[in-house]
Amino acid sequence: MSLRYAYNTNGLTSHRLDDALAFLADCGYAGVALTLDVVHLDPFADDAFARAEQVRARCDSLGLGVVVETGARFLLDPRVKHEPTLVTASAEGRARRLAYLRLACDLAGALGAEAVSFWAGVPREGVDRGQAWAWLADGVRALVDSHGGRGYALAVEPEPGMLVEDCDDWARLAAEAPGITLALDTGHCVVSGAYEPADAVAAFAPHLGTVAVEGMRRGVHDHLPLDEGDVDLPAVLAALRAASFDRLVTLELSRDGHRAHEMVPRAMATLRAAETVGSVQERARL
Repeated sequence: MSLRYAYNTNGLTSHRLDDALAFLADCGYAGVALTLDVVHLDPFADDAFARAEQVRARCDSLGLGVVVETGARFLLDPRVKHEPTLVTASAEGRARRLAYLRLACDLAGALGAEAVSFWAGVPREGVDRGQAWAWLADGVRALVDSHGGRGYALAVEPEPGMLVEDCDDWARLAAEAPGITLALDTGHCVVSGAYEPADAVAAFAPHLGTVAVEGMRRGVHDHLPLDEGDVDLPAVLAALRAASFDRLVTLELSRDGHRAHEMVPRAMATLRAAETVGSVQERARL
């Protein structure tokens, strides 16, 4: 089977969104991972839903699917990165994050997205981890209650250093908050996970809502081009094909927006080459 690839708009911040979408389509991508943010689609703008409808029409005309990403750095607090979260000590802060996630889901519906990806957050100093976990489970259950079962997957992404850090943490959360899927960043597996990237794909294949790939060095949370780092990309892609994964496989290079004109086609070339290598390896094993 042929995998469907998408590129994250947080790596295209020097491009107008319409130009970025056309660029992705021209380079052979099947979708876009749209980070809701002030640059491309501000979810708090008065015309956010009208803009979402325009983006959907543009994506439809270009044959692009959509994944909604909610990890913008300063969208909720211009002075503190990624705050507040579902594990923030302030009840008002947790409520703001939940309200934002619900808004993101509503926009995902307008965009015709196939998944909404979100993460747990980092418990700050002085916050008991057990209490933080209870807050997280409550928040995720509330989101599932209000927005679960729609046309998109609610996908929780394990992030190194966050309360849900690896796939086993996700499994614990899924047991307490049924209705979520896994947003598996295969690069994160070489940083904090108990699984090799391809093994994580195989182990959690029935639960995958969206998947991300990138280069990453073992133990270092730094998103790198696909042809750098310690991730066995051919093995990951082969595992996704073996699992008949038909959702978007996204690429996030948020620090490379200044050279997106190089990275977007380079990434696609790397993906195609890795697919070829993986296919040769698969045939050799038969």
